[in-house]
Amino acid sequence: MAIAEILRMALGSLGVHKLRSFLTMAGITIGVFSVIGVMTTVSALRGSIESGLSFLGSDVFQFNKYPTGVQITGNNWDKYRKRKNITYAQAERYRQLMEASVDVVEMEAFKGGGTAIYGVHHTTPDVQYGGTNEHYLEADQAAIETGRNFTQDDIELGRPVVIIGQTIVRLLFPAESPLGKVIKVADHPYTVIGTYLAKGTAFGNDQDLLAMVPITRFLSDNGADNFSLKVATQSPSQLNYNDTVDHAVTAMRIARGLKPGEENDFDLYSNDSLIAIFGKVADTVSAGAFVISAIALLAAGVGIMNIMLVSVTERTKEIGIRKSVGARKASILLQFLFESLALSLAGGVVGIALGVAAGDGLALMLKADIIFPWGWAAAGLGVCSAIGIGFGLYPAIQAAALDPIEALRYE
Repeated sequence: MAIAEILRMALGSLGVHKLRSFLTMAGITIGVFSVIGVMTTVSALRGSIESGLSFLGSDVFQFNKYPTGVQITGNNWDKYRKRKNITYAQAERYRQLMEASVDVVEMEAFKGGGTAIYGVHHTTPDVQYGGTNEHYLEADQAAIETGRNFTQDDIELGRPVVIIGQTIVRLLFPAESPLGKVIKVADHPYTVIGTYLAKGTAFGNDQDLLAMVPITRFLSDNGADNFSLKVATQSPSQLNYNDTVDHAVTAMRIARGLKPGEENDFDLYSNDSLIAIFGKVADTVSAGAFVISAIALLAAGVGIMNIMLVSVTERTKEIGIRKSVGARKASILLQFLFESLALSLAGGVVGIALGVAAGDGLALMLKADIIFPWGWAAAGLGVCSAIGIGFGLYPAIQAAALDPIEALRYE
């Protein structure tokens, strides 16, 4: 019997019991949907998040009072909360200790929830309002579009000047240049001396809703005791990056007044370390989704085997008639294998479609680029094929092995 004819008969047999076929497919669909949905979301977010995590410049590492958020749990929060703030005096001491080996030591502190106002125009109350020094551009991969950067005099004298992002420019100065204008940020007046080049969004946050003032002025206006500074350092080159980090840790310990043998009361991170931490989280999520999906697919495979065994029993007389008119064992075997394979692949295709739609929908909500995970889709179809053949083989062998005389007598 031609393969095409066998396939036509197999699909026709599935069409006789539409509800049963649909319910059997649903198990495969759920298993494939869960893994494809998670993998699509993780893959779509990975590029966006890794880009957002790469906020530090090349060969830059940063000291902070706290570690990254994913490293803080309820069990160790008190340990970090009790650490003393990194003060401006400590940051300056650190800069002095490092000035012979590095050129870039940036300090920054932020206060969220500010509003920028100019005349009748105002922004939303979520301006990223912070203080920094003249090395913010190198450390945070920023650039000046118009005007100028901070100078050492701006920092030393604590001048009331500000550099603003493009979203603030658009909202406050729709028809004029912002340079030289006095705006209020969090109720403090500052003269605009420059604007930053647009950076777009990261993690759904507008990076251009930004207002930076000299770090000394920021601490004076908002209370130095309320903030712990982040201190970023750029290694002169990748070749001596590790040596620079070792030197920097020693310098920060001296600046913080730690004695030999005392544990560091600060944390250090870089773009690579942040991306590595996110990668571990993403891999854990992916592994969890894979385990759950494997269990669901295994259960679905058992369901396919059960349905196919029921089908063999129901169609025993049909098999006997076909054999009595010349059907070979191979034809019977292929027909039942095609049925189980069709059920599995159909469920897999629907699961992939739903998983990609759900994953990309979530990615769009989080303002990440949509993707189609070709690799995972191909793997999903491969697994579904293996399930269809693997769990359908035994019922197919049972059908092919039926004795035609006994099958014709079956009632």
